Amino acid sequence: MKSQMKTVTIALIGGGFAANFHANAFSKVSGVQVQIKTLVDIDMEKANQLAKKWDIRNVTSDYEEVLKDPEIDVVDIVLPPHLHLPFAFQALNAGKHVICEKPLTGYFGREGDKEPIGMCVPKSKMYKALLKEINEARALIRTSNKKFLYAENYIYSPNIARAGEMIRKKGSKILYMKGEESIRGSTSAVAGYWSKTGGGSLIRLGCHPISGMLWLKQQEALVRGEAITVESVTADIGCVTRKLKGYDKRHLTSQPVDVEDFAAVTITFSDGSKAVSLSNDNTLGGVKNYVEVYANDGAMLCNITPADNMQTYFLDQDGLDDVYLSEQLNEKLGWNKVFIAEEVLRGYRDQFQDFAECIAYDREPMSGIDIAYDTIRIIYAAYVSAEEGRRIDLKEECE
Repeated sequence: MKSQMKTVTIALIGGGFAANFHANAFSKVSGVQVQIKTLVDIDMEKANQLAKKWDIRNVTSDYEEVLKDPEIDVVDIVLPPHLHLPFAFQALNAGKHVICEKPLTGYFGREGDKEPIGMCVPKSKMYKALLKEINEARALIRTSNKKFLYAENYIYSPNIARAGEMIRKKGSKILYMKGEESIRGSTSAVAGYWSKTGGGSLIRLGCHPISGMLWLKQQEALVRGEAITVESVTADIGCVTRKLKGYDKRHLTSQPVDVEDFAAVTITFSDGSKAVSLSNDNTLGGVKNYVEVYANDGAMLCNITPADNMQTYFLDQDGLDDVYLSEQLNEKLGWNKVFIAEEVLRGYRDQFQDFAECIAYDREPMSGIDIAYDTIRIIYAAYVSAEEGRRIDLKEECE
């Protein structure tokens, strides 16, 4: 007799750009019955459009309604970063599992801070406050009997996952990695404000390659039976478009107010190996995602996007208004590289497959609180490094 398929019931919190990726990925889950029962957003017009697209039967602006609903197993938080932990804590306390979008959190201002905080508040103050918050958050999550699933799609990208498999099979020693996510600007209206995003291109974009490279280093440590930690962080961060005006900025969509639009971060591990993360908001031609791995016994070049499995050439855009080519690539003229099966290549499908199985069958995710913690800690150490012009050693007492 066939066993009944497990069912996971979800509330999607936020109806913006990333929520569409989440809903699409959930629709591809197999072996577990997934249903998005409720969508929460204060913008009801936007929420109703998303609900209609993905057949979500209940739309509300009341988060309490979700917390009190006994049918909902997991809360999927797709909100601006300053809301991640407050909403996550409420969900955990209500007995719900939590899926949390990146980044885990950030520094968004405290009473008495001079504004704009990105220019006026010392990064050392931000770092100290952040460490206190994430240590408390990790302790709460670890003692909860509910799961915390960190939505870092890089870890689930097929080529990075395969690189991890190869490292485990060969017992490779990673010597150096380089990763990048760059784009021509955020789709979010608040991306230029530190008080809403906790930083600029580094926290929004650089978090992805940093997490992916940390995960690969974890695979090495696992198979070799070693304890490998992050020893230090050095960074160069700035706003390279601040002096551009008018016509010179016509093709760039980023509007940084008190955040950076460029970041280069070097991570040194306790075994002496290195990882470099690049991120910026000034890359035309669509989103750029990759991780390169150079080991003692080989090299693995993980190109996520742009992919090269379909190219198009058009002399006009007639009839293509609603055709999606690539994130941040709106023009269809000339030669373009088209995203095919984007939810697969960027890791969204396998990420949510893992999350659904973790909830249904009570196991731990590939991406959880430890990756989330380490990533945001590195990012804020990088902010201090860039502002103070020095290497930041990550102290043991902050572990």
